[in-house]
Amino acid sequence: MAKTSPSDTAVDSASDAVPVGKGHATPTRKEKEEARKRPLVSSDRTAARKQSRDQMQAQRERARIGMAAGEEKFLPARDRGPQKRYVRDYVDARFSVGELLIPLMLVVIVLTFFPQVEVQTIGFLVLWTFFIVAIGDAIVLGFLLNRKLIAKFGADKVEKVRWYAAMRALQLRLMRLPKPQVKRGAFPI
Repeated sequence: MAKTSPSDTAVDSASDAVPVGKGHATPTRKEKEEARKRPLVSSDRTAARKQSRDQMQAQRERARIGMAAGEEKFLPARDRGPQKRYVRDYVDARFSVGELLIPLMLVVIVLTFFPQVEVQTIGFLVLWTFFIVAIGDAIVLGFLLNRKLIAKFGADKVEKVRWYAAMRALQLRLMRLPKPQVKRGAFPI
């Protein structure tokens, strides 16, 4: 019988404890694809539909909040860009005559219920006069903004924003989307 030294015994026990290699065969492509497979339609369709509906609702809510806050990635294409942000901030900082157009229209609707023709006529004349003043205010706003955008961004890079500014100026401040980000009188620089 051969003599074994203590160092040989330690090597034998160490080699038994540590496996050589990774211990299993490499999975085939077919096995990996099978492991990744999920059914296209869940077996519990009502739960899947509810989960999908909840997910979509959460995404829509996030987009609504993002748009109201003026986050660039949630804004529609017509509201994106630094010039449109400047226009929104400028319009929101100033008082526009057009903001009072909707409340005035409600007053005129109430005046139409009066049987006197004179009251109705006065109401319509006031409405049309106010409407013309609001259009004039929007035109002046367009010229002012165009001049300010040229000064800020350069004449060759200015977009056409007069219609955008006019439509925002004719809305009630509470109804504007994205919501106003500046207080009245805080004009952008």
